[in-house]
Amino acid sequence: MPIARVALPVAAAGPFDYWYPEGLALGDGSLVRVPLGPRRLTGVVVAIADDSAVAREKLHAVADVVTGPRLPVDVVDLVRFIASYYHESIGLACALAVPPLTRARRQPRGGDGADPPPDVAVARRALNWEQAAAVAAIRAAAGRFAAFLLRGVTGSGKTEVYLAAADTVLAGGGQVLILVPEINLTPQLVARVRAARPEATVAVLHSGLAAGERRAAWLAAADGRAAIVLGTRLAVFTPLPALGLIVVDEEHDASYKQQDGVRYHARDAAIWRAHRRSIPIVLGTATPSLETWLAASEGRYHRLDLGERADPRASLPRIRLVSQSGARAGEGIGPELRAALAARLGRGEQSLVFVNRRGFAPSLVCAACKWDAQCPHCTARLTTHRAPPALRCHHCGHAEPLPRACPACGNVDLVPLGFGTQRLERTLAEAFPTARIARVDRDSTRAKGAFAAVRADVEARSLDILVGTQMLAKGHDFPRLTLVGVLGADNALYSADFRATERLAALLIQVAGRAGRAGLAGEVIVQTDFPEHPAYGALLAQDYASFADALLVERRVAQLPPIVHAALLGVEAHRRGDVDAFLADAHAAATRLATGDVDVFTPVPALLARRAGFERSQLVVQSGHRPALQRFLAQWVTALAALPGRRVRWTLDVDPTSFG
Repeated sequence: MPIARVALPVAAAGPFDYWYPEGLALGDGSLVRVPLGPRRLTGVVVAIADDSAVAREKLHAVADVVTGPRLPVDVVDLVRFIASYYHESIGLACALAVPPLTRARRQPRGGDGADPPPDVAVARRALNWEQAAAVAAIRAAAGRFAAFLLRGVTGSGKTEVYLAAADTVLAGGGQVLILVPEINLTPQLVARVRAARPEATVAVLHSGLAAGERRAAWLAAADGRAAIVLGTRLAVFTPLPALGLIVVDEEHDASYKQQDGVRYHARDAAIWRAHRRSIPIVLGTATPSLETWLAASEGRYHRLDLGERADPRASLPRIRLVSQSGARAGEGIGPELRAALAARLGRGEQSLVFVNRRGFAPSLVCAACKWDAQCPHCTARLTTHRAPPALRCHHCGHAEPLPRACPACGNVDLVPLGFGTQRLERTLAEAFPTARIARVDRDSTRAKGAFAAVRADVEARSLDILVGTQMLAKGHDFPRLTLVGVLGADNALYSADFRATERLAALLIQVAGRAGRAGLAGEVIVQTDFPEHPAYGALLAQDYASFADALLVERRVAQLPPIVHAALLGVEAHRRGDVDAFLADAHAAATRLATGDVDVFTPVPALLARRAGFERSQLVVQSGHRPALQRFLAQWVTALAALPGRRVRWTLDVDPTSFG
């Protein structure tokens, strides 16, 4: 009686055994439906065996085989790697690769799961010598694994390099996978891809699509009809039988790291998959992550540099650092930025005012007794919102009405402190009453198509000023946008996260790069109290490379990632005592198991010590030798699973993007 070992989307460590009839053609990667207790679940066959450790009379049968293609060998191998490296359930890892199984009721527009063709043509420029050299290097690596860091200043034409490198793969009947960090970056890139290769079928995969559209795109990729697959993090698991090239755009972006469930990093998964398939991979960015920068510095990745903007009319923007003092008196907008905005309005040019905080103000304070609005479920302040009016927690979602008076002393003089996108939108509307202003943040773009509508208005020149968060900081190309104002960047300098300055410099350079990308000169005005900080120095000099080199020296001295490899055990429970007790046992187990190659640190509260009613603490372990850390983690996870602590929830994050 043949046995199918089936990985199911549950937290069990290994697969479950089921018997099936001799005539049923099952193999690795087959999708099946099987009973598990009262439920019937869809799982992935990860092995076929002749017998089972489970008594035959207790084995259940496979209930059904899902029609459609199997997961190919390289995808099954990828999920096995994910489960092993991140020490996760094989079933939860396999679930990442299973497509939406609802039947497609209608064929998506374009017939391939792609966004519709653009209404306007996208011109394709001839490559300059830097771009041509980069393309030649990538093409020369065809048929073997090679990782390329394509480091180009903003506007340097990295997308043209991707497309030209893809041409060779497509001409040979191959497929190309292009990953982007956010859904909102897909429409513009799809338009450029379709304009450059109108004969190629482009499949789009991201969570914003209906299940039927995602399934149609997945099937088009799996059976080879889709020549180009463009998607967000989860698209790294797409079956691609003729895969010949992988591109990871904006490789530095933190969105590639899954922060719940299976905490994998899509960039690293893409590199592993490229190595497994013996194909080249291109990691494109203006601001490389320190992990990628270190690999390139050590010669493990090939570095390709684009030092000039692709449009010969364009040059890098002028950068000005101005004092915050005038901004405090001007509702967030200092006199220098106000004058620059007025000048752009007079010339019919567009501007972007960037602040990485949504809502009206980050806090609400009583002018008399200094009470401030705190979330009842988190160790965090409530953010003041005015549209609609409420106090909201951006960590747990708690909301309550705006108070009419201070709940502590009854004073009616409640002061919103700081500036969010809603407040700046109001300030700009009052300062420039004839200006056409749009706010772009998570609140204003919840409705489907909202962000696309803003993009269309920008391109139609029916908007003058954009107010937005980091949703606007990268990847977007607005030819008539000539001014970028940056507010509130200093907040990152107060962060306890060791990656804060790395992220600040990357964000500054990325958002500054939105200005002056065509024939009109660009300017960037940053309001700051710390103009001497190295992150601002990197922006002024347009020299991220030297800044990254200096950061690596700091990380080496401090023995922090990427110099060492780390894992973070996060523990949460409703009672602080339960958290502390579990972490004490976890620390004791780690100390017992650790060799000289692994360092075990003392448990500490998380940066957000309480979230959504759960008390939170963490424990970090690290090693300068990745295999040693992996061997330790394999033993430690087994020990953790055996610890008492039914009232706690714990997670292990390998290669965490922060120690928060």
